Amino acid sequence: MRISADHHIFSMSSTNEPAAEVEPGSVVTFEAMDCFSNALTCSKQLFSSIDWHGINPATGPLSVLGALPGDILKVEILDIRLADQGVMVTVPGFGVLDGEITKEITKLVWIEEGTAILNDRVRLPIAPMIGVIGVAPSGEPIATGTPGDHGSNMDCKHIVKGSILYLPVEVPGALLALGDLHAVMGDGEVAACGVEIPGEVDVRVSVLKGVQLPTPFLVEGGRLMTIASAETLDAAVSEATRRMHHFLQSRLGIETHEAGMLLSAAADLRVCQVVDPLKTARMELPVWVAERYGFCLD
Repeated sequence: MRISADHHIFSMSSTNEPAAEVEPGSVVTFEAMDCFSNALTCSKQLFSSIDWHGINPATGPLSVLGALPGDILKVEILDIRLADQGVMVTVPGFGVLDGEITKEITKLVWIEEGTAILNDRVRLPIAPMIGVIGVAPSGEPIATGTPGDHGSNMDCKHIVKGSILYLPVEVPGALLALGDLHAVMGDGEVAACGVEIPGEVDVRVSVLKGVQLPTPFLVEGGRLMTIASAETLDAAVSEATRRMHHFLQSRLGIETHEAGMLLSAAADLRVCQVVDPLKTARMELPVWVAERYGFCLD
């Protein structure tokens, strides 16, 4: 099954018409535009020249048969394939360098031999990731540029090939959509964007019933991650930490004070992004620590 980038949305909504419908266990390929809807094709084109309503297109949505509110959608990221050219921009007032960034610049970034060529001195190894991936919320539509408990624009650099993302099903079919691929991005995305790039993503979707997880929940690189978004970074890091703390208690049976000490000693609190309408943070716990308490996800 392949979903063309022609089928895209700009808000996660229960009213979106599915681009496709599949059985649980199916593998689906999503074609994805970059976050600028592929509108910036040369360095003379500036961010201010494009339609703001065309930012962060997400391909889909995909309806998964049998997915019902209260279930969890398991999304295995099987592969991410990138185009050979990405783009970066600077925009005054965007990101955390307000006052330092004083002009708009568009830079085309070529991908060669597994590296992103930032300039004549720096080639960064690519680390393809998905910036926007989420499901439809049960309430009002939410713009694809805004992250939340439904996922969407979390800009978590660990949503990569080999990772598994768990999302809450809030409407029948879940209505999964994704986009905003990055060739490489640092935690924080501090100057408004990573190396934005079109590409393709292969995923396998499954439906979990009767399973309790603090979604969005990510497993990657030997780590369990709780992800949270909020109006302030302080609120986001607090919520991501609380979710992992509650997970340790409810899923692993660890006493509350012991769980707190375990997080302080063994877990890492990280920033995903600080540039979107809501800020996103994650709490990372090594899988082996959870396994000492009998944890097994499947």
